Amino acid sequence: MRCVLIASTAAELLFYWADDAFLRRLRLSHAGQGPALEDSLNTLFAPLIISCAALLEKLADTYTCFTTEREQHLHVLHMFGDCLYMAVNGDGTESEDDLRRTLFLLRRLVEAHYGLVALDCHLIRKELRPADSEQRERVWSLLRGLLETYSHLREEDQSFAVEAVERLIHPQLCEQCIEFLERQVVQYINTSPERGGDEVGHAFLLVHTKLLAFYSSRNASSIRPADLLVLILLVQDLYPSQTAEEELGPQPAAGNVPLQGPKRSESIPVSGSGSHNAVEKDSDDQDTDDLSVSEVYYTPEPSPGRHSTGSESWSEGAEMLSTGEADSADVQIAEDLLQTLGPHVPSNPRRIFLDANLREGYCPLLPHTMHCLPLWPGISLVLLTKQGPTTQVAITLYQLLDGFLVLERKLEEGPEAGSPRSYPFLAELRQRMDKFVKKLSGQDIQLQNSWADFKNKIFSRSESGSSMELLQAVTNVKRQLCSVYRQLFLASSSHSLSQGLRAHVQKLMREKLLDWRDFLLVKSRRNITMVSYPSLQLGTWPVEEGSQGVAES
Repeated sequence: MRCVLIASTAAELLFYWADDAFLRRLRLSHAGQGPALEDSLNTLFAPLIISCAALLEKLADTYTCFTTEREQHLHVLHMFGDCLYMAVNGDGTESEDDLRRTLFLLRRLVEAHYGLVALDCHLIRKELRPADSEQRERVWSLLRGLLETYSHLREEDQSFAVEAVERLIHPQLCEQCIEFLERQVVQYINTSPERGGDEVGHAFLLVHTKLLAFYSSRNASSIRPADLLVLILLVQDLYPSQTAEEELGPQPAAGNVPLQGPKRSESIPVSGSGSHNAVEKDSDDQDTDDLSVSEVYYTPEPSPGRHSTGSESWSEGAEMLSTGEADSADVQIAEDLLQTLGPHVPSNPRRIFLDANLREGYCPLLPHTMHCLPLWPGISLVLLTKQGPTTQVAITLYQLLDGFLVLERKLEEGPEAGSPRSYPFLAELRQRMDKFVKKLSGQDIQLQNSWADFKNKIFSRSESGSSMELLQAVTNVKRQLCSVYRQLFLASSSHSLSQGLRAHVQKLMREKLLDWRDFLLVKSRRNITMVSYPSLQLGTWPVEEGSQGVAES
């Protein structure tokens, strides 16, 4: 019996997921069905939520874990802002650490989909619980599916059980893949007029949950292992791993079912449509597998035809293919690939927010667009793109929000923190905020009004307002900044890589990995004991810097 939920401090249910056993027990106790099921959950948990909020308000502390006396249900709670996250287990299969890890993951998934909007409790409540019941069900279905996928991976995949990014190591193939991602994917897309203003910063290949190759463009920020695990989880939710027999089966012939579409393609819509920075291009690529005894690396025989990927340079092969001089065997391979792809190539671009270290400094939840291009069942190419102008706006918004968060903490300290006018950072915050509001040129009247109200309270010649008034004014400015962030990155239309561009790089990637397909699928299924993850630390799903390691297979 398991249940996970998010609630406001007013006991409003913002999201819930429960397994069949928990729902059966709830229906028997409260006769809940459909919308009445939410009422039953509210009835069950409202006293707990309200008491937790009251303790936090009066004592600045609350309980975080307890077990019921009779039924031995384990409850774990965590406050993120003004939202209470709760996980319940009634069958003894999960410990306190397991439940707490699930809550941190759920919080990370909310942040990954809503960015800095999650900083404002009012706005995030609207996102998690839309007024429209159908839209609400889509949002909840997305989060439920991700939790179910995560639970499955924790049980079936050892890398997720210990929160590690696992790599497939084959020196020749890894090096060729990175070179191909650089020259034929990233550079090709970034110089194409069809990219719609987007620039590919990262491209990587996944075989199930294992990383085959990762390439970052010259000016791209690094991707944290914690964020990479979230991306892998999203890919697995879209394209769940099949059985080994299904994945290694023959390619579909003409007229057969095309490549499987995404599992939840409509659940995560986008709101609208050099040098190696990656870890793969280093000395680790030359390491052999410590778990194998004198392993002999597999190198497949070339495909029929003179443009095979088995023995020639990949970049040379791409140039030769562009001349159109292919023999009959190559033509047959291309036809088979097109038949397998089917009439539409699902790519599912979606907005995703990831932490980034830029020249300007650290910026959490920077907006990216993720494109997942399935090559075969179990093998995917993932592209992460962002737009330069929107990136700068996101950085500015974060810096302003961070300044107001510091100011809010100072005001909450009371008189011992000194007069607000004496804060050394306040002059710079005022200057930057004035500049930002001016650039909006009156496009957001509410932000302009809330900022003017704040300035009147704190900078007026008369005595500044009370601490409560100033705190309320800060809250209003923060909310309007988050609202601008939401309009720019969640509600507004966005450019995206064209369908033809995505289909082109997908086709090229399939052709290059065709000879390696079965080998990669078999190697990724190889059972590895837990001994191969000796240096990893658990519990690293929180937003703070993760400590996941990279294991090799």
